[in-house]
Amino acid sequence: MVFKYLVVFDDIGVKIFGPIHGVLFILYVVVTLLTARTFRWRAGTTIVGLLASIPPLTTLWFEHSAHRRGLIDGERLRHG
Repeated sequence: MVFKYLVVFDDIGVKIFGPIHGVLFILYVVVTLLTARTFRWRAGTTIVGLLASIPPLTTLWFEHSAHRRGLIDGERLRHG
């Protein structure tokens, strides 16, 4: 959107960055689901993780929160 409205004023930025954004979105969803399964997250945590993919930069907040609460800690995975 920045390219479309502030840089080139046409759809070329959307044509280039749109598919990249779409692939990254799908990868985030897949990684979140795999992480939820690996670390045995509750349904609520998984849903919040998935919803975090919608507002800009909310994934950063979710990752920080999950790490702080020990939900993505490697030690937890090793000790079951």
